[in-house]
Amino acid sequence: MHPIATMCRVLGVSPGGYYARLKRPPSARARVDAELSAAIAEIHRRSRQTYGAPRIHAELKEQGIRVGCQRVARLMRACGLKGVSRRNWITTTVRDRHARPAPDLVERNFTAAALNCLWVADITYIPTWTSFLYLAVVLDVFSRRIVGWAMETYLRTELVLKALDMALGQRRAVGVRPSMGTVGDCFDNAMCESFFATLECELLNRRHFKTQIEARSAVFDFIEGWYNPHRRHSALDYLSPIDYERSHSAEAHYRTPTPSTEAG
Repeated sequence: MHPIATMCRVLGVSPGGYYARLKRPPSARARVDAELSAAIAEIHRRSRQTYGAPRIHAELKEQGIRVGCQRVARLMRACGLKGVSRRNWITTTVRDRHARPAPDLVERNFTAAALNCLWVADITYIPTWTSFLYLAVVLDVFSRRIVGWAMETYLRTELVLKALDMALGQRRAVGVRPSMGTVGDCFDNAMCESFFATLECELLNRRHFKTQIEARSAVFDFIEGWYNPHRRHSALDYLSPIDYERSHSAEAHYRTPTPSTEAG
């Protein structure tokens, strides 16, 4: 809209410098930034548009690409890419007043030295256009892997038992001792609450399910197709649960100690 000479004078740029810049090839750093941006965009796409800078940085590091996390964050902003963030989860658990509670064997010490030493379990709901589905999961504290899960239209004890049966079948564990914390207290089952928060922000907040079949398929794909085998976890040195188990298989090697299962 304005002559080049006028704009250069207003901006304090020489016309010769302006025209020279048009002919000058991109700098080495600009070329590297372009290559990094393409790699970052691909990782973000593969993460189902969920990864932020730390997990993308970990992925690049595994690929042998040396770059700082701050630079990754800057390039993500330039490309308009961002990870998903969490919101508070809604508590749904109600204890039967007439049932005898199990002792609290865990006492909020959510650490485990090996696989199958400590599992945590909890229930959440999956909204669909027709009704709610309820999801029960069993999570191994050592690797954060979901080792058992089940979905039903009802919220009864059988739902949790189905998830536990799946965990027992996969891990071949025996002699499980039950443990129970405070009902409705997220700190007494923080690890399961953390998984549910991940499920919410990376799947449930981003999709709406018309049918129960659609919801079941999406949750199956999230747990078995993404979270367990691929999703990088900050508490696992940015490895996925399955990769973390593989990296410790020499020392753990799927021993079968008697796990305590913490119920939320």
